[in-house]
Amino acid sequence: MDSKNLESIGNEKFIYLTTFGRKTGKAHTVELWFASHNGRIFLSHEGKHTDWMKNLKSNKRVSVRIDSLKFDANARITGNGESREVGKRALYEKYYGPASKETIDDWFELSTVIELTLLT
Repeated sequence: MDSKNLESIGNEKFIYLTTFGRKTGKAHTVELWFASHNGRIFLSHEGKHTDWMKNLKSNKRVSVRIDSLKFDANARITGNGESREVGKRALYEKYYGPASKETIDDWFELSTVIELTLLT
């Protein structure tokens, strides 16, 4: 998987993210919105950390499907920094269009942003 392949699936609406249970090791798949930007994939979730988020904190290795493309990645919750800002903007603009920084910051105030790094 390379950034050219990511560009080809950029208009897909959903990503299917599989994490692995932190206690059981069982696969757990969720359907999420996503955005790609310069070869990076971003996800977000508003509110409390869910099971899939707790799983990826315990085991960063995830499996991903977007349309017919399947690949493995490492997932990490972004802190307050460049990665979070890029992810917020990419996600917002993909689903809602251009907006001011203030609007995007407000929209993601209670959200966690996750970055996926493709494994080769």
